Amino acid sequence: MELVLPLREFGRGDLAAAEGKGANLGELVNAGFAVPDGFVITTEAYAEVVKSADLTAVGDAAALRAEFEAVTVPDELAGAIVAAYGELGGGPVAVRSSATAEDLPGAAFAGQQDTYLNVVGEAALLDAVRRCWGSLWTDRAIAYRAKRGISPAEVRIAVVVQRMVDAEFAGVMFTANPVTGDRQQLVVDASSGLGEAVVSGLVTPDHYVLSPEGQVHEWSAGRREVVIRSAATGGVTEQTGAAAERLPDAVLAELARLGTRVAAHFGRPQDIEWACAAGRVLLLQARPMTALPPPPLELNWRQRKLGSILLEYIPHRPYPIDMSTWVPRGPAGLMARVTNAYGIRGAFEDFLPEVDGVVDRLIPPSPRPSLGVLAAPFKLLSRARRYDPARWTADPRFIRFRADVRELAALDLAAMPWSELVRVPRRALDAVEPVADLRIDYLPATGLSLARLLVALKVIGRSELMGELIAGARTRTSDANRALESLAAQVRENPQLKAAVDGLDPAKLADFPEFHADFAAFLAEYGHRETETPVLVTPPTWGESPETVLGLVKVLAAADPKPAEHADRELRSPLLRRWVQRARDGVAFREDSHFYFTMPQPILRRSLLEIGRRLVGAGVLDEPEQVFHLRLEELEATDDPARAERLRGLVAARSARREELAGVRLIDPGLIFPHEDRGDALVTGTPASGGRATGPARVIREPAEFSRLNSGDVLVCRYTNPSWTPLFQRAAAVVVDSGGPASHAAIVAREYGIPAVMGTATGTSEITDGQVVTVDGGTGRVVPANSEESAA
Repeated sequence: MELVLPLREFGRGDLAAAEGKGANLGELVNAGFAVPDGFVITTEAYAEVVKSADLTAVGDAAALRAEFEAVTVPDELAGAIVAAYGELGGGPVAVRSSATAEDLPGAAFAGQQDTYLNVVGEAALLDAVRRCWGSLWTDRAIAYRAKRGISPAEVRIAVVVQRMVDAEFAGVMFTANPVTGDRQQLVVDASSGLGEAVVSGLVTPDHYVLSPEGQVHEWSAGRREVVIRSAATGGVTEQTGAAAERLPDAVLAELARLGTRVAAHFGRPQDIEWACAAGRVLLLQARPMTALPPPPLELNWRQRKLGSILLEYIPHRPYPIDMSTWVPRGPAGLMARVTNAYGIRGAFEDFLPEVDGVVDRLIPPSPRPSLGVLAAPFKLLSRARRYDPARWTADPRFIRFRADVRELAALDLAAMPWSELVRVPRRALDAVEPVADLRIDYLPATGLSLARLLVALKVIGRSELMGELIAGARTRTSDANRALESLAAQVRENPQLKAAVDGLDPAKLADFPEFHADFAAFLAEYGHRETETPVLVTPPTWGESPETVLGLVKVLAAADPKPAEHADRELRSPLLRRWVQRARDGVAFREDSHFYFTMPQPILRRSLLEIGRRLVGAGVLDEPEQVFHLRLEELEATDDPARAERLRGLVAARSARREELAGVRLIDPGLIFPHEDRGDALVTGTPASGGRATGPARVIREPAEFSRLNSGDVLVCRYTNPSWTPLFQRAAAVVVDSGGPASHAAIVAREYGIPAVMGTATGTSEITDGQVVTVDGGTGRVVPANSEESAA
């Protein structure tokens, strides 16, 4: 590899030599874009300096940085740098670091290494190059790489030297809107003088939102707090800025044209630094935009309806292993099979598109009927007559399912050879298939019994009893809640036990043999329940996260249990009581089939983590959970962990891409839950359970925070699932970002008689933890407790 080469000698495929900045600039030069002339001091030059100065032995980063800044550049390299500088004319240059791994998705390395502007003379140039090398070892650069899992042994750096542009205006251009994700908008930040003032945040820049044709959609004037310009003797000076003035229309049109061309050339939105001198726009840098939200969507009513369900069940970005296992074969895949069986297509399919191997966004499907929907009523009636939900557990298919799950659960995964182990995930997925068939067959009677009861209650004018009546169904979820309450009762009676439970440390339970045995029995029976969502395999279950269950016990033990309501005592008609029981049987089937359906999920998860442990032992992964970045078919195609090195590259790229998207939502909840007129309310949403309640808001973002809820708090959360149910026994009201009146949270809130507001979209961000609020479940409004509306 050459030590110094002109920019034109590089392209996007030369990352190893020029790293991100140098390779991309060379690509722009060769594509005919206006780029200041320059050259690259390659990564090989950096390696030569490290070797010649014996810097590999320097362990401390600060010492290594100091050694670089004082190192003697070898004569051959120094001569090549000086010669290339002479070919540029020997005038002022910009010296820019080109960092290791700038090509990785999510690792833009923006500002992590140093840049030196208006460098004049050979000695100053060599000094700037040394400082660029040393900047690879600043604290900020080291921390940035560590967060992205980049080993210190892998890092190298190139240096780009270009003719200095004495800019009249300069700044940054994004070829997609970084806030909204709109790919049809370009965003330009600009100010007078050199672009360093904009890049470093020293000024409030002019802000433009442009169309691809250069039309100005938005403009706000900057403040010109400071203007950076080149000094006559080298370096830069800071001057007081003049009044802001809008960039000429011709410059804006040229920026839009260039930005659109650059994005098209690289095939993805770009983050571009630019400068304008003598009316000519020059490109100083281009790199892929990071953390870019998905493009905006316009949803129809069907998509909003389905989106309210999906948003509740997809609380965070799925991993590749989710997408190749439990998403298509778990509850979402089950519902796709059920809806397809009755002539509805596309209801739970293709709603999580992937880019670079990682889920990019959530696009709620728009279900459509097929010709099969014409036969659906006949199928529904036929199955409703044939399959009684009260007897579903006697179905031979369910009995075989339980036997298969017991067999899988008994497997000694750690003792299995690799060839058998990699087949276990597929066996676990195959085991759930019978439950999908059971749902197809038994749900029709469930739906008809609920509809019949609702009509009957409307006829007698008591439709308000519907929720309380069906809530009386005994389900495995209610069994779990009663078992939790039994544990909580023990805690209330024993202060020492309460102190241990409040500490959320399962290890301390060994000092209380009776409670410890009951707690272990609870986990054995209910430990397969999900902590976060039943749709993904990657989050831990109750059994893998016993501290989550202790958090629930802690909440329940804080106060006496709420008495159960018995609305059915108000019904005197024997026929109506039978219909209530049939409806409860249907509700029990719906809940319990889900309970049993998820039993293979922890087996699947354990097998994947065992595969991950084997790959750690082979040196492919650093920790077992990194296996989540891989797809099942990639694991199945691996015949020996020792020969799976190719998987390491996939894990690195996908984890970097995932890191990039960490702050990007899968979808804007406001698209699914539009609430335009909020008035004086903190948030508004869909009324889901009537009544009004006032209390301090407790924002619970994940199961690990369950124990923070106090009796009488208003539970504010992003989503819920059945594992959150015990919290409703202590909450004064519930406010949820996602979900609708038919969601699990709404149903349980009605069961416990507490107000609920669903689909607020922004409740967890707009409501402050501890803020006293009033929740009106009838109007869907949440207001400050001291507001006039609250006092009314």
